[in-house]
Amino acid sequence: MSLSKIEVIIEAEKDIQLQQIGNKIINNKRLNFNEGVYLFEKASLPYVGALANWKRESLHGDATYFNKNFHIEPTNVCVFSCKFCSYSKLYAHKEEGWELTIDQMLDIVKSYDGKPVTEVHIVGGVHPKLTLNFFLELMRAIKAHRPELHIKAFTPVELEYMFRKANVSTEEGMKLAHEAGLDSLPGGGAEIFHPDIRTVICNDKATADEWLHIHKTAHQLGMHSNATLLYGHIEKYEHRIDHMERLRQLQDETKGFNTFIPLKFRNKDNDMHDVAESTLANDLKMYAISRLYLDNFPHIKAYWPMLGRQTAQLTLSYGVNDIDGTIDDTTKIYSMAGSEEQTPAMTTQELVSLIKQVNRKPIERGTLYNVIQDYSNYEFAENE
Repeated sequence: MSLSKIEVIIEAEKDIQLQQIGNKIINNKRLNFNEGVYLFEKASLPYVGALANWKRESLHGDATYFNKNFHIEPTNVCVFSCKFCSYSKLYAHKEEGWELTIDQMLDIVKSYDGKPVTEVHIVGGVHPKLTLNFFLELMRAIKAHRPELHIKAFTPVELEYMFRKANVSTEEGMKLAHEAGLDSLPGGGAEIFHPDIRTVICNDKATADEWLHIHKTAHQLGMHSNATLLYGHIEKYEHRIDHMERLRQLQDETKGFNTFIPLKFRNKDNDMHDVAESTLANDLKMYAISRLYLDNFPHIKAYWPMLGRQTAQLTLSYGVNDIDGTIDDTTKIYSMAGSEEQTPAMTTQELVSLIKQVNRKPIERGTLYNVIQDYSNYEFAENE
């Protein structure tokens, strides 16, 4: 969208405060907390969508990123009891869960030998018997087998518990993990930072300050990471903006975050099953305002297995420029919560087609957004 077109849209807005916010955005001025909340409360979806799309195209044009990845979930047994979680089984009921050995996880990695995947994503429950040394050994084994495979692994919730059990500091633990092969951190475990909400939905796990400190430590070691926000449950708009404000402040300091991923609360088979899920319009508004508020985050990602393919396509006009990866049906975290994709897997051709259908430019990336291949004019062979 051209500058002149977005200026016309801003000028046509009848709410003077929304006009002022729009003008700040196109002049690359930072929104404040109250303006972020005001967008949620007062702005129409077409208005924030147009602004977010303008911002997205200013930063990335039509480029839309994806990667070739797979997930390993070491266990769904967990010592914590998050009310929104449909995935983990408490350690007291571990007969309902699973726990993989190092050999079993290495076999999953080996099953991708000869395939052009670039990233393994490792997250799961917090099992009291799966220690820091266990995961250090796992990463060393993966790197010994396939050194170039990028390991993006472990939320701060998992890491905080590992470090506490091992009696090492965050700094010591992160250094050990990095030396063993940890290349970057995923964004999970953030949920909502504000204590009014966090104490209700996940009171017994890593605090907001611990989450932020672990990511800060990773950044100081030269690692990059992602960030998330779990939305659409009992939080209010000010809690969302408070969460993004804390992320924005850390990003100002370290510049270590690659992407922000809003995660939609799903209500199947969890302790918050009576909470209605967010509507499509509210989903799109969340993505759009994320793009507008997080002015120092390079990328906004829509996690397609959670949203479904068609909704993920729509987000590409609401500030999103990344729809994650091929996944290859290797994650159960969202399918168990009632996500749209019960068997989350897409071929490269399917992902490329999904992006092209909405007139965007499909770009395969590495985890750190190095361009691997531009698929804009790529012709797939019959056997691909």
